[in-house]
Amino acid sequence: MALYKSPTLDATYTHARAHLAALCDHVVASAEEVIIRRRGAEDAALISAAELRSLQATAHELRSPRNAERLLRALHRTRAHSTVPQQVEELRREAGLDEA
Repeated sequence: MALYKSPTLDATYTHARAHLAALCDHVVASAEEVIIRRRGAEDAALISAAELRSLQATAHELRSPRNAERLLRALHRTRAHSTVPQQVEELRREAGLDEA
């Protein structure tokens, strides 16, 4: 179940090497990945460091079955629009985290 799938760009190794700075700028600005096709070798992917950190954090959060279940329930509630959006300050007060 993909939450969001952006179009993937493809580039040959030769093109990627010649346009590396532009491809780096693109992945940072768009959060899209670029697949680098290599003749005779496995393809590689170029993604922004921020996107990689986000993917790693998501994978970490989903490692725990209990946490994964909780996150998926929250996602389903959000998709069903069964929750009312709240401001961060309100959530902090409800959780007892307000700075008094």
